[in-house]
Amino acid sequence: MKARFLVIIIVLMVFVQCSSDDNSKKDAKAIRLRYLALGDSYTKGQGVCNSCRFPEQLKDSLTQNFRPFDIFTSTLIAETGWTTTQLKTAIASRNQNLKYDFVTLLIGVNNQYQNLPFSTYETEFPQLIEEAILAVDGNRNRVFVLSIPDYAYTPFGQGNSNSPQISTEIDQYNAFTQNYCESNNIQFLDITSLSRTGLTNPELIASDGLHLSTQAYSRITSLILPYVKNLID
Repeated sequence: MKARFLVIIIVLMVFVQCSSDDNSKKDAKAIRLRYLALGDSYTKGQGVCNSCRFPEQLKDSLTQNFRPFDIFTSTLIAETGWTTTQLKTAIASRNQNLKYDFVTLLIGVNNQYQNLPFSTYETEFPQLIEEAILAVDGNRNRVFVLSIPDYAYTPFGQGNSNSPQISTEIDQYNAFTQNYCESNNIQFLDITSLSRTGLTNPELIASDGLHLSTQAYSRITSLILPYVKNLID
């Protein structure tokens, strides 16, 4: 009789605990985070699988760091070869009023690669920043700008006779970007230094010999993740 009574007590305790856990989940407010990734081939993840690019890795990392019922979604507006002009056009064509919780912006390498006037970037990069700020309802603390990687430090770049000039021009773009971001209280994250280890660390370069690899995107994800978590906290 005592043994049967003890079993009943244990069953009741487990039932109460499970009910309490279920109620806690119902009472807890789920985090819903919407992420907008703006850019070119480096954001699209040219040369790697769709789940390997940094926006997807970032979304997956957030999912792993929070509760099972929290929801993280991402929207990608990025294509290989896009310049600032093409990204602006793509954003305008979406004609969407949906607001996001944070935005990443990585653009400019194709302006340099296509030898466009630097003045185009000087004009259009700030316009893209304004679009990004608008997407997060005016909160510039939720905009994260990534520096342009240096493709001179890839097998493709080394095959170019003017690889030193590539680096010099990339520096010019990044200097403008960093100065603009710092002057406007926007977070600027350096990934150029990582890309410049591509020749000594070939695992950071995708199989196409030009773009970044899954491992490189993992490092970029690790760089961005603390900032996003801080927003949530």
